[in-house]
Amino acid sequence: MWRVAQVTVAFAGVWIVVALLVWPEIGIHAFWNVLIPVAPALLVLAPGLWRNICPLGSVAMLPRHAGWSRERSVDLAWQGRLAFLGVVLLLAIVPLRHVVLDTNGPATALVLVALALVAFGMGLVFRRKSGWCSGPCPVHPVEKLYGQRPLVSPPNAHCGTCTSCVSTCPESIAGVHPLRGNRSELGRTAGVLLVGGFPGFIWGWFQVRDYAGDGWEHLGVAYGWPLAAMLVTLAVFIVLRRVLPPRTRGVLVRAFAAAAVACYYWFRLPALVGFGPFPGDGMLVDLTASLAPWFPIALQASTTVLFVYLLVLRSAARRAWTVRPLILG
Repeated sequence: MWRVAQVTVAFAGVWIVVALLVWPEIGIHAFWNVLIPVAPALLVLAPGLWRNICPLGSVAMLPRHAGWSRERSVDLAWQGRLAFLGVVLLLAIVPLRHVVLDTNGPATALVLVALALVAFGMGLVFRRKSGWCSGPCPVHPVEKLYGQRPLVSPPNAHCGTCTSCVSTCPESIAGVHPLRGNRSELGRTAGVLLVGGFPGFIWGWFQVRDYAGDGWEHLGVAYGWPLAAMLVTLAVFIVLRRVLPPRTRGVLVRAFAAAAVACYYWFRLPALVGFGPFPGDGMLVDLTASLAPWFPIALQASTTVLFVYLLVLRSAARRAWTVRPLILG
């Protein structure tokens, strides 16, 4: 069943890349206005499900299935470097949406193909998912931030046995988050940067419109707003982390995660139906003439309450992303 799902999602990914090249408008809507808006909620509810079917994860595992992987282990120092690289890639790629990616299908396809090639190359060198899925993948930091309280834990569809390919496997540790399990200084820095800064980064990103045709002239604005706002929330997080008692740090991390995902949907969902701050940007269908003016406000309030409940208020036992397979040896 999982192999069928992986192949189906992989073909869907190939179709999106082809659409981005051949039918750019359709491809942009399919990727940026359908797939991406669903992803944060999926990472909150079932990060293990996404990890099982992610097409880039499947690409990273291809060398192992083909017998081409060198199966090298990733030591602690390199785990920290790769985790930091994942955060850097995330912060570097997302502002490029305003500059070129949101309006240029071939450019988006080029980025997706480049990431797939890197994932394949990491799979050629490192054991299983350690090189890409637990390292420089730019989605992985968000998985760890949003996936702190999953509702379901499916079986691990990629690992039949556990070979301890990384120290503190994110898929098998209950209550994993960006500040937990980072045993290198660079890894801990990446975790603090993401947890504290991501709410501001998202808010700042939504203060910038898409620039069609002349985006490179506005590179400073595209990066300036999210990075400046990121520094503000990062400073708030660092101060709170120091003044609050240690027993509250888990709640603090989840509160910042809830702030980040709630902020995303606060802006993103109204924009999908035409109520965005910049008319036309990120719009899937224009429903402004058929929906009541209070609809976006109700949407924003309901999603904010939902994610605060799921990540902060809900009383739940700590759960891992997936069921840990039998440890080899």
